[in-house]
Amino acid sequence: MLKWETVIGIETHAQLTTASKIFSGASTAFGAEPNSHASLVDLALPGTLPVLNRGAVERAIRFGIAVGGAIAQHSIFARKNYFYPDLPKGYQISQYETPVVKGGALTFIVPSRPADKFAGEPFIKTVKLTRAHLEEDAGKSIHEDIGADGVSGIDLNRAGVPLLEIVSEPELRSAAEAVAYAKAMHALVVWLGVCDGNMQEGSFRCDANVSVRRAGEPELGTRCEIKNLNSFRFLERAIDFEVRRQIELIEDGGTVVQETRLYDAERDETRPMRSKEDAMDYRYFPDPDLLPLAIANDWIERVRQAMPELPSAMRERFERQYGLPAHEALALTASRELAAYYESLAAAVSDPKVAAHWVMGELAAHLNESGVSVADAPVSAAQLAGLISRVLDGTISNSTAKEVFDALWQRQGASADAIIESRGLKQISDLTAIESIVDEVLAANARSVEEFRAGKEKAFNALVGQAMKASRGKANPQHVNEVLRRKLQTA
Repeated sequence: MLKWETVIGIETHAQLTTASKIFSGASTAFGAEPNSHASLVDLALPGTLPVLNRGAVERAIRFGIAVGGAIAQHSIFARKNYFYPDLPKGYQISQYETPVVKGGALTFIVPSRPADKFAGEPFIKTVKLTRAHLEEDAGKSIHEDIGADGVSGIDLNRAGVPLLEIVSEPELRSAAEAVAYAKAMHALVVWLGVCDGNMQEGSFRCDANVSVRRAGEPELGTRCEIKNLNSFRFLERAIDFEVRRQIELIEDGGTVVQETRLYDAERDETRPMRSKEDAMDYRYFPDPDLLPLAIANDWIERVRQAMPELPSAMRERFERQYGLPAHEALALTASRELAAYYESLAAAVSDPKVAAHWVMGELAAHLNESGVSVADAPVSAAQLAGLISRVLDGTISNSTAKEVFDALWQRQGASADAIIESRGLKQISDLTAIESIVDEVLAANARSVEEFRAGKEKAFNALVGQAMKASRGKANPQHVNEVLRRKLQTA
């Protein structure tokens, strides 16, 4: 029984895919020379005024619809006051009391259960969202390769880039759940086209609010926020370390202090950054330079009509159209690319359930092992359809099909038929040939025959193995089973 319970909430910062910034016309393109994409508004020069980017609002509406949140018809931008070198105005324009999206939820698959449940068994979890609000990004401090020792530089290209900050309720209970949530959120914003999801460029970043409490305790523990985790691996490792640190601290008689921490990947540890501010410390107040944001119902409906099929709707359709169980439909709609791959495959084979098993089995395993996305998979849906068709028509067995899939993965552009032919992998389905093999096996394994007739079912499996060995793995296993059982029962 668990002595401690972990409580995690995730704040996600998704950079929106607009061509210009949220309050200026400066470009959001990544990788430009420092400060070459910083306008007068971004530099906060006196007399400049912000103008809201309509495209950023539409992307926020799109997200709100997708998660089932309430789109606020009236929301307000506020000034979040703090002083940092890369924040030119001395405040960040954000939303506080009235965000553009309230509520909503995200459903996802957690690949393995926490330690207090059945290890290794996937399960479906739904986490409620608190809010999603629009805000501008800050600039970037640069501390290396800029000249004299001890001097830092400021790059304001990122200042004013539109962000959608998505805040979850503290309903995650392990690092594994947090990573599964973050991956599902990443897939959703990319699916919707509101964020490109490039974590290396900082387009998708997560902050994890982590606390622990004794099992059964209703009150939440003191939380620490781990900032700017830009990889799923770092997110998991940072949370695992922080949970251990807090438990050990409490058990040694100490007290967890509310603070912001950074994850050091080289040392695999979190370390203090600053004391954690509360909302009152930021002195939020409505921004006098921006009118309230008004979103009419017809605007919401226009956005809704232009949206792609949502993952939730596609899951329901997969269950209905292809007869898939809920967990398989959820797995196959984890990303838009994966769903498109499966749909192409299902349309090309006679059994969509078998297609689903191949996508979630061999294809997923090879993608994970090689670290490539489904869009870059060496085996196309058409190639895999050709392979599955040969399994379904009895040309090759399932075990042989895995060998062919490995060959397809290594030989881009090859066909299953070509590999089967060149390697002589066609299955023996001729009943006369199989009966001849079975007769030889029965004659050579009299002891196993006697054991089977004495009621030992394992002896039958041994005889099947001998028959498959005699055929060098080419005999149709189903035919071997049928012929062998008939001969044993009639002899």
